Amino acid sequence: MALPIKGIEKLSVIDFPGKTCCIVFLADCNFRCPYCHNPDLIRNPQNMPDITEKEVLGFIESRKKWVDGLCITGGEPCLHKELPSFIRSVKERGFIVKLDTNGSRPEMVKSLIDEGLLDYIAMDVKAPPERYPDVAGVKVDIEKIRETVDIIMKSGVEYEFRTTLVPRLFGRDDMEKIGRWLNGAKRFFLQNFKSGNTLDESFKNESSFSEEELKELADIAGKYFRYVGVRQ
Repeated sequence: MALPIKGIEKLSVIDFPGKTCCIVFLADCNFRCPYCHNPDLIRNPQNMPDITEKEVLGFIESRKKWVDGLCITGGEPCLHKELPSFIRSVKERGFIVKLDTNGSRPEMVKSLIDEGLLDYIAMDVKAPPERYPDVAGVKVDIEKIRETVDIIMKSGVEYEFRTTLVPRLFGRDDMEKIGRWLNGAKRFFLQNFKSGNTLDESFKNESSFSEEELKELADIAGKYFRYVGVRQ
C-alpha cells in the first residue's frame, strides 16, 4: 500500500522551529479528540484526493532553494508501515524531517530515531495520564504514551511536547499534573484552541482561553520545563 498523503502545505515558517518547511498531511488516526481541526482525515479520507510520494518528493526538490525540510503530520503518521521508506527518500534528497505524533506507537518512533531519520519530534500530550481517554475520545494504552515520552526525552533528537488547551477539557490542575509528569523536558508549548471545523461539531464554536488565563497556565508550566512557549 502507498502512504496515504491527503494534503500538502507548500511553505511554513512556524511548524519546524528555526526552519522553513513543507507539510504533508497523512490520513487516519487512532484517537478521536473532539477538538481536532483535521476531521476529514479521520472521517472521510477516502473522499479526499491522493497525493503520491513521487509528487511530494518532486515538489520539495523544486523548492530546495527555499525549503529546509518536511514536516509530516496527520492524522497519526506512525500508524503507517510505509512511513520509514518515505522518510528515507526525503532524507536521501538532503532534507531534514520533523514528525508530529500522538505518541501511541513507541515502536515506530524508536525505529525512526534509531535509523537517524528524524531531526525534530513534536509530540501532542493530550492530558494528564489518568484523563487521556476523556480527551482522546478512545481507550488509550497510557503505558505506550509514557514509553514514547521516555524514548523522545532520551533520544538526543530535538523535540517538543505540546498540549492543545480547550477550556471545557483543561484546567490548572491538569497543567500541574502534566508538568510533574514531563518534568525536565526541553520544550513545552501551550496551544490555545481556536474555533472552527472540528471532529465533534459541538466544539466548533468553543471558547478559547484569555491571554491572562494562558499566562497563568504558562507560569505553572514554567516550574517544570526548560522552555515554555504559547501559540495563539
